[in-house]
Amino acid sequence: MQPLKNEVPCANDVLFVFYDFETTQDTKISETAKLHEPILVCLQQFCTACEMQDDYYQDCARCGKRQHSFFEDPVGDLLTYLCEPRPWCKKVVAIAHNAKAFDAQFILNRAILLK
Repeated sequence: MQPLKNEVPCANDVLFVFYDFETTQDTKISETAKLHEPILVCLQQFCTACEMQDDYYQDCARCGKRQHSFFEDPVGDLLTYLCEPRPWCKKVVAIAHNAKAFDAQFILNRAILLK
C-alpha cells in the first residue's frame, strides 16, 4: 500500500458541473400529497482553463459554453449532457445545489427506470 500524499490532486482533465432543478407540484398523488416534477434544470460548468473567468457568458476554448438550461426532459437531457464524450476530459464532477435533500432524487429515479 502506498502512503497518502499531502498534495492536491491534478484537475486538468476534470469538468466541474453545478446544477439545480426547478419543479412544479401540479400533479396530485393523494388527497394530501403532490408530486414534484422537474420542469427545468440549469447548469454552470468550468474546467481549469476557465475556472478563474468571472463572465459565464464567455465560452471557454476547452469546455465550450459554460451555461446550459434544459426544459423538454430536464433529467434525461442533463444525464445525456453529462455523458457526452469530451476528448480532453477523464472525469465529470456534477454537484447539485441541494443533492442530499432534493436534487439527486430525480437522477436516482431515472437510474432506477433505466435499470
